[in-house]
Amino acid sequence: MRVLRYGVLALIVGAASCETNQLTDNTLPLDAPNSLTSVSLNAAIALSWSDNAYQSDPNRFDAYRVYSTSYDLDHGFCGTSWNVEGSTVAPEFVVGALTNGVPRCYGVTALGIDGTESDRSPLRQDTPRPDARNVLVYAYQVDSLQSGFRFWDDLNGDGRGQPGELGLIQNGNRTDIDFWIYRGTADSMWIVPEFSGTSMQYYSGAPVSDLTSIDFAPATGYSRNMFLALPGFGYVFQIIDGPTALHYAALRVTSVGRNYVIFDWSVQTDPGNPELLRSAAVAAISSQVQGAR
Repeated sequence: MRVLRYGVLALIVGAASCETNQLTDNTLPLDAPNSLTSVSLNAAIALSWSDNAYQSDPNRFDAYRVYSTSYDLDHGFCGTSWNVEGSTVAPEFVVGALTNGVPRCYGVTALGIDGTESDRSPLRQDTPRPDARNVLVYAYQVDSLQSGFRFWDDLNGDGRGQPGELGLIQNGNRTDIDFWIYRGTADSMWIVPEFSGTSMQYYSGAPVSDLTSIDFAPATGYSRNMFLALPGFGYVFQIIDGPTALHYAALRVTSVGRNYVIFDWSVQTDPGNPELLRSAAVAAISSQVQGAR
């Protein structure tokens, strides 16, 4: 726990002659945080930043203040009307009660006990998106009616992900599902893109610790091939639904059984917004569906 001390202006007297008095000015603002990162959550954004303001002068440090404003994704501009989201002594903060699919821009300042406030940190934009945990989908050969999955079906066309539209387990024979699960040789399980506009890739060549490790979608590297379902691995989907509708989704496999796959998932409801997973090297497996159905 941090102990905050009240600073004073120091009077320094020359030890040798006592002829001059120097006043040390501690009224300048603290340094602004050097960096700001974020993780997209369901109706929330988790922010974290460098703790250099506290570390450089802990006796003067009071707290960090978190700001937000609108963000224009199409032009890459933050708004000019800033709101205070809150303050904290720790270099992290969760902004909650947000609307999924609405981008926001964030900045953080450092406050001194003397009332000064630093410049803002580098700005960071992020967009909350729906997600869910531990969804079970069967292999097509085991239960075809529960072998398909669709991240989002905007039934009322309002552009907002709502209950009954998200994370739909559906018939594996449908052509509008994003993917279905296929059981291959030696009880291997495969994720097979189905909808003509859906393609996918591995997030990285190694397991990821959590669904929230996936935060920003790459622009290229997607494939219509099927991918081996591996416990702990992350996957990202690019879904093109119409001439202008582009959405990204993510999936992390938590368990692979002989008859089913269990996974966590997220989908970005803001069209064209890649706020889903961090950029990373992609290791794609070139495997084709052969006689799957």
